[in-house]
Amino acid sequence: MQIGKRCIAEFIGTFWLVFGGCGSAVLAAAVSAKFGDTPFNVGIGFVGVAVAFGLTVLTMAYAIGHISGCHLNPAVSAGLVAGGRFSAKDFIPYVASQVLGAIAGAVVLYVIASGKEGFSLAGGFASNGYAEHSPEKYSLISCLVAEVVLTFMFLIIILGSTDKRAPAGFAPIAIGLGLTLIHLIGIPVTNLSVNPARSTGPALVVGGWALAQLWLFWIAPILGAVAAGLVYRTVFESDAKKA
Repeated sequence: MQIGKRCIAEFIGTFWLVFGGCGSAVLAAAVSAKFGDTPFNVGIGFVGVAVAFGLTVLTMAYAIGHISGCHLNPAVSAGLVAGGRFSAKDFIPYVASQVLGAIAGAVVLYVIASGKEGFSLAGGFASNGYAEHSPEKYSLISCLVAEVVLTFMFLIIILGSTDKRAPAGFAPIAIGLGLTLIHLIGIPVTNLSVNPARSTGPALVVGGWALAQLWLFWIAPILGAVAAGLVYRTVFESDAKKA
């Protein structure tokens, strides 16, 4: 498949990940209703947001996996390069497409969300953050470790489920459920990134603190992903080649 077509697929897929995942957090996580005079939340909560992120990857894996590989994430692309599964020459075009797709998803989400009376970016717009901007006020070190470890495990899931020795056809399910689990763990810590493009889109809309803290959500996921790629390639695929 031509690189241009693969990059368009990555753009669309990353748009869907940000619009669907962050959109569920911004639009649907907290929805107020009243029972008599008593207000209560009928939104999906952070569990629903975790499921939504998993569903975006699951649906796109089946929709564009056969076209671009459905990376949707600069850290995934970096991990696949380190794991010998993706050509380094295509890394920059993929990352550019992913970031542009994420920005487009965040902008469209902002247009929709800002149409509600009382909307404010002060709620964070699903941006990732640490310390005072962590949902549960986790420290920088805690957030760094969480993002590295969770991205590492996400790449192990991706590399293992797409290994030619793995059962065919089930990789999107494992990857989608893996991303759901990772969000269930990480949302209280950083709002969960494991994806520099996903972090960049909302941060550009919010500006200020979100842009100032964006560096962490590029460095940590890429470190975790590259480590996973090297581990899988060295430990597991080397044994397969000897067999």
